[in-house]
Amino acid sequence: MKVGVLFSGGKDSCLALHKYLKAGGKVDCLLSIMPKNKDSFMFHSPFLNLLKKQAEMLNLPLVIQETLGEEDKELNDLQKLIKKSRVDKIIIGGIKSNYQGKRIKEVCNKLGVEVEAPLWNYNANMLWDELLNEKFKIVIVKIASEGLSREFIGRIVDNRLLNKIKKLAGKYGFRLDFEGGDAETSVLWMPGFKKEIKIDFTIESEDKYRHFIKIKEIK
Repeated sequence: MKVGVLFSGGKDSCLALHKYLKAGGKVDCLLSIMPKNKDSFMFHSPFLNLLKKQAEMLNLPLVIQETLGEEDKELNDLQKLIKKSRVDKIIIGGIKSNYQGKRIKEVCNKLGVEVEAPLWNYNANMLWDELLNEKFKIVIVKIASEGLSREFIGRIVDNRLLNKIKKLAGKYGFRLDFEGGDAETSVLWMPGFKKEIKIDFTIESEDKYRHFIKIKEIK
């Protein structure tokens, strides 16, 4: 059986990969959708060079499919990606998003591909506890929510920063796990990386509540 991980390079897909490997599974490749639309309905908008570096650190081949990021049309591109990769099973990092999970499963069922979601029904505290206990190094790369200010962009999430985010999530109502696009993350180190990734970046803002990093250099 050939197994691929639907991989954005963010905390959820990286933890799903780690849990699957830790349970004794074998992964053959990483599968990434690259939306041209920064506000894709289904997928994060990862940095291509960082994705390639993460794949290198994991010593896994990376299979990429571009998409315009338009609702429903994204599913056609996901189908192209799965066909291109020739996997029999996909590992996904979904937690509670029925919108995303249902659509991915529909595509996979159509193609006869098995789906496994190691994080399904995790609550946010479980998710962050496991990430921090396993020493993941997670950087916030995008914010799109009231309550999360520009100061959080480019920060590494540790217990101290997480406590600040928890208080703000309680006050403003955004999801602490960020599922749904309130913020996006990238993983700079996790178990299985050959070494930690270093990035040099600038911060750009589109309005009061939308901020993101622009990577200048990856080491």
